[in-house]
Amino acid sequence: MTKGFTFSLPVSVVVLAIFYIYFTTVFIFIDRWFGLMSSPGLMNAIVFTVVALMCVFSYTVAILRDPGRVPADYMPDVEDDQNPMHEIKRKGGDLRYCQKCSHYKPPRAHHCRVCKRCVLRMDHHCIWISNCVGHANYKVFFIFVLYAVVACIYSMVLLVGSLTNDSLEDELQTGGSFRTAYVVSGLLLVPLSVALSVLLGWHIYLVFHNKTTIEYHEGVRALWLAEKGGTVYKHPYDLGIYENLTTVLGPNIFSWICPSSRHIGSGLNFRTAYHNAVGTSMSK
Repeated sequence: MTKGFTFSLPVSVVVLAIFYIYFTTVFIFIDRWFGLMSSPGLMNAIVFTVVALMCVFSYTVAILRDPGRVPADYMPDVEDDQNPMHEIKRKGGDLRYCQKCSHYKPPRAHHCRVCKRCVLRMDHHCIWISNCVGHANYKVFFIFVLYAVVACIYSMVLLVGSLTNDSLEDELQTGGSFRTAYVVSGLLLVPLSVALSVLLGWHIYLVFHNKTTIEYHEGVRALWLAEKGGTVYKHPYDLGIYENLTTVLGPNIFSWICPSSRHIGSGLNFRTAYHNAVGTSMSK
């Protein structure tokens, strides 16, 4: 399912940055270092173009794909043996109900104040894609950040290599005409590489633990309350690193770097550590 697209200034900035970085990397850094028509130049141009295309494609899908909408007739089945765990309110112990949307919330769903609706397995609302990051587009968002980090670091390597390869004679011949492009690219690539690498590291941590950003912050409070009460808190959706990876990225390891999400299911219920514990006890 796709969502409607309206003009967004942050998205426009990202698109312009992508095209600027691509143009300067291929037609300035690679060309001045290797020569665009040479074998190494052509190889680097093709590889960088593939990375850039994957970045653009995953970014477009993250923007256009609906993150996950709660069905209007959704009703939790408290007697379902296949789904023995139900999230409840902190106060009162009732099943979670959204007063603004007038329906029950499935596990891991939250109401987004920007989108003005509940989102399945909501991670956060991202202004840079003008969309929520949720159940249906989380993997695509993750893949976009991954390719963006690779593209930025790759471009920085080519920038530095191009600079070190330029001779004083070349600089005098061109009259420093490319100096502005190098400066702007450096000012753009360094903070982008750092920020995106931190973001990627954060989401790798979340994927390893099968958490969302919201669940991480809720877990910090739950852990504090558990320690205060003398009990041990464990995130209920943490199935172990490999199981968490296959749950979020897909069962086929070769599809982990592809922006596909056929494995994600309905987003109305999720396997928990409780299922694993029950399965282990029954097999004994």
